[in-house]
Amino acid sequence: MNETLLWYESAADSFSSALPVGNGRIGGMIYGKPYNEVICINEDSVWSGGKRNRINPDSKEGLNEIRQLLEEDKLSQAESTAYRKLQGISPVSRHYMPLANLNIDMNLSGVAKEYKRGLNLENAISFVEFKNNGVLYTREVFVSEPDSVMVVHLTAEEGTLDFCAYFSCIEDYYDDNRPVKENMLLLTGGFGGSDGIRFASVLTATVDEGVVYTEGNRLYVKDAREACIIVGAKSSFYADEAFDDAAVMDVEYAAECSYDELRYRHQCDYKERYDKVTLNLNDNKGYTELIPTDERIMRMRGNDLDDKECDSHIHDNGLMTLYFNFARYLMISGSRSGTQPLNFQGIWNQDMNPYCGGRFELNVNTEMDYWIAESCNLSECHEPLFDLLDRVCENGRETAREMYGCNGFVAHTATDIWGDTAPQGEQVPSAIWCMGGAWLCLHIFDRYEYTLDKEFLKEKYPVMKEAAVFFTEYLREDGSGRLVINPSLSPENSYKTENGAVGTLCKGASVDSQIISVLFSDVIKTTEILDIDHDFAEKLKQLLEKIPQPEVGKFGQIKEWTEEYSETDTGHKFVSQLFALHPAHIITPNKTPRLADAARATLIRRLIHGSGSAGISRAWVANMWARLYDSEMVYENIRKLIAYSTNPNMFDGQPRIRVDGNFGGASAMVEALMQSSSEEITLLPALPTEWQSGEIKGLCAKGGFEVSIKWQDGKLLSAEIIPSSDRKCTVRANTIISVSCDGKNVNSTHSEGTVTFDAEKGHVYTIRS
Repeated sequence: MNETLLWYESAADSFSSALPVGNGRIGGMIYGKPYNEVICINEDSVWSGGKRNRINPDSKEGLNEIRQLLEEDKLSQAESTAYRKLQGISPVSRHYMPLANLNIDMNLSGVAKEYKRGLNLENAISFVEFKNNGVLYTREVFVSEPDSVMVVHLTAEEGTLDFCAYFSCIEDYYDDNRPVKENMLLLTGGFGGSDGIRFASVLTATVDEGVVYTEGNRLYVKDAREACIIVGAKSSFYADEAFDDAAVMDVEYAAECSYDELRYRHQCDYKERYDKVTLNLNDNKGYTELIPTDERIMRMRGNDLDDKECDSHIHDNGLMTLYFNFARYLMISGSRSGTQPLNFQGIWNQDMNPYCGGRFELNVNTEMDYWIAESCNLSECHEPLFDLLDRVCENGRETAREMYGCNGFVAHTATDIWGDTAPQGEQVPSAIWCMGGAWLCLHIFDRYEYTLDKEFLKEKYPVMKEAAVFFTEYLREDGSGRLVINPSLSPENSYKTENGAVGTLCKGASVDSQIISVLFSDVIKTTEILDIDHDFAEKLKQLLEKIPQPEVGKFGQIKEWTEEYSETDTGHKFVSQLFALHPAHIITPNKTPRLADAARATLIRRLIHGSGSAGISRAWVANMWARLYDSEMVYENIRKLIAYSTNPNMFDGQPRIRVDGNFGGASAMVEALMQSSSEEITLLPALPTEWQSGEIKGLCAKGGFEVSIKWQDGKLLSAEIIPSSDRKCTVRANTIISVSCDGKNVNSTHSEGTVTFDAEKGHVYTIRS
């Protein structure tokens, strides 16, 4: 349980200590208070209003002005014009909001003793237990995907339950909060203009004995040994006008089932996904099961704490495994087929206007949320992102046409539930960046490489193509004949020219060229796979020859801009110019060693000047170090990610919660153990010394392979590879002695650290070192 259980000895005192449950659509954050429990409830489609048209009508005129000003090196004037003529006429799109709080007030007095709360990642159930006056009280909470409800199960061993349950939320937020049927409360509300989102939440309870009744807007349970609270929620986004009836129906159906039935269906559904992958690392601190999770996180800081005894607790492989498992738990609990994708906070939010609006940030955050979806065998959890991309594409056509006079589609730095694509926010350093839709599109071919699902690729190809079409028209030649994005920026960073001028907008940021290169290449490869659109592919090939590729700058680093500018913030939190290293495969130690060395120099230069302090930054950097096969730096960044950027409840973000760093950190752990491209699978490319022995099962590799790996004393012991189709398989590892299948050696070709063999669908191939 050391690697699958979060547990604590006191109730949460803040949102960053509360524990999450969810089914992709409904989320809950449980404080675990013994007498006055609070569960913050979210429904993923409850946003601040309907779709907005934010496109600035002066955009086309402004675009020409800005380009001319940049040609004249009038940076401040260009940015002033961009602020007035390119920014959305309403600065931001809609934002994510909480639904309500579920309050459970227990009629108890005295002190709660032997208190413990936790979250079991093996069955996705949160629990609270304590004693009061000799009676053991327990609560279990989960959100069922099969039954579409939140379930709170309460028991009193050798005693009885006496409590009331009720909804609470902001006064102006709801319309009604009253009994709707016998022993059932209905909360309704909504806001946001003529096409705003309406919502309903329903509360009921069942008991084995005792009584249930309502008074006013409260539900009472008395003299029961066991009770089951059931909460449902629906919105007009999903159910149109019948959303309140749908919420009532979900609760009524669930109330007809026993708790054991609800729990069984929930566990089966969850474990079908969670059990696909398992990670075991050598136990270097076996007694950590006696230490609460929040204390283990603090002990990861080691020497930085005043307590010198903590030095021996820096290395806690069990906590790292727990962190990895928690990320997979968040994915399953926060992103399911038919729901919204993970936003800035997943689906868990207590604020009426959260940080960054709780939107889908497209300059790395949302993409990072899904870095483990395919590799960790959770491909179906990836689907909500593609549903959102369809909405983004639809709205992005109008944005491309009205803002830039281009065909295709475009999206900027962030989007909302409606797929808003206009520039987001009031900060020029992040808003005027037109690569958000293109980056999202890269997930299409990435998923295909893992699954080899041609039907999916065929279905989504038009979206990829439209993203490419936009850039075929928007790209402009610079003074050297190269095709660049103009205007653009390196997300949230600025530069200084030779004459001392400071600017954000530029003619060509390296990350733009890298994203476009991958997008065009993905489209070209798709046309070959599907045998379609060859003329368009030929056009992209010609354009690719003029798009700048990564270059080494005067400090031996990868240049952040097409021009050799000086950075105003050498320790900036993002290292966007290394997109080519990760998540792309443009820079690799084996194929582009000079660029790989420059990438290393870039990371060192950033880090020694303070980069990597934010969770998302450290997580991305850890993935980059893995791609450079630097096991020591991978481990150190993962350790610091957990020690300094992780809340007591294991969410990234400190002090606010967010999820991107969780998924980025888990991705770095995968990258340390296995990397894959369309050409080969690399085993243990950046295995940390601290992970001396271990095993990981069920990973997915590009090419349609499932991979399991065992290692001992820091060396590969064996690996099992299962192909989803008949195809060649190339594996890279330090030493490979043999490849066998069904106990028989397989003909294979060995070359420069790799082995290649013909693999047949469904067979298990064992590689031994």
